[in-house]
Amino acid sequence: MTRKDDIRTKALQELQRHAVLMMNGHFDFGNGYHGRVYLNPHQLFRHPSTIWLFAQDLLEVLPGSILDAAELVAGPVTGGALLAHTMAGLLDSRRDITKPQTLFAPFNAAADGGHSLSRFYQQQVRGKRVLLVDDVRNTGQTLARCAALVTEAGGTVVASAQIYDRLEAVVDLGVPNVALAEYKAPENYPAAQCPMCEARLPITSF
Repeated sequence: MTRKDDIRTKALQELQRHAVLMMNGHFDFGNGYHGRVYLNPHQLFRHPSTIWLFAQDLLEVLPGSILDAAELVAGPVTGGALLAHTMAGLLDSRRDITKPQTLFAPFNAAADGGHSLSRFYQQQVRGKRVLLVDDVRNTGQTLARCAALVTEAGGTVVASAQIYDRLEAVVDLGVPNVALAEYKAPENYPAAQCPMCEARLPITSF
């Protein structure tokens, strides 16, 4: 096992320890479906030290070529932006003090359910090589919308990265994607057809 493999294995364990990734339960998702696995990324940000640890590990598994290229780290609010801000600071702590400081940009939530990039941050992004990050990748559509905003602002996405990848992405950004931890959740069930309900297993509370 390589050092990066070891970091990823420990990260998956830490996600469970911090109750971010809860497995083998009986969860009601509130949308008419039940499942055995629940992901609560908000748990990552309860304590700033937790996201710092995961951000450092994510930097460790990212290829050096991506870290060297990145001039700006950007992510969608709330989790992705907090992660991006942390990673930008940590990147500077690894670089020679004579190099330009790493920039940061957050994507704000838009009224239509998408995201936006303020005029100020559009100016920051213009002409920059951007590392796009988020706490979790589901379908990848959020990252795709943010990548489009980077392109519209005149920046270039060099890679995307996240702490946890559900392995359900349906969008390819055409750049490398790196996850600290990966786990594909088992199938979810319509509540009326849930085998755990049939077995009378209680809903997991937390």
